[in-house]
Amino acid sequence: MAQSGRFGLSVRVLGVLAAEPDAMHTSAAIAEAIGSSPVMVRRIFSALHKAGFIEQKKGPAGGARLKHSAKSIGLGDLFVAIEPDWLMSGEKALDAAMKKVRTAAVEAMNETSIAAVGKKLKKG
Repeated sequence: MAQSGRFGLSVRVLGVLAAEPDAMHTSAAIAEAIGSSPVMVRRIFSALHKAGFIEQKKGPAGGARLKHSAKSIGLGDLFVAIEPDWLMSGEKALDAAMKKVRTAAVEAMNETSIAAVGKKLKKG
């Protein structure tokens, strides 16, 4: 199963938001910071908002910011929100077998938070 790239972009977007958690960030500013397009960032904003990771405000002073602390957002929970069909085949027997693998992988990924990723991104 090919990766869409949405997870990596989501991590980078949340990393920027985590650097200044109280500020509202526009899609254009984040796109410039991470070398992406504002359209792609807005698509990620939509997914992150739907999953409850960010809050958004429209208008001249609008943008997005984290809804919860960066320490409380685990990479596993983010991955499941962005790639919900990960390790799912649509075949009942196979999906039942993969459930344990998926759960273990998400738990392992949740050992790393967006706060930890943000620190690594700052170091460059």
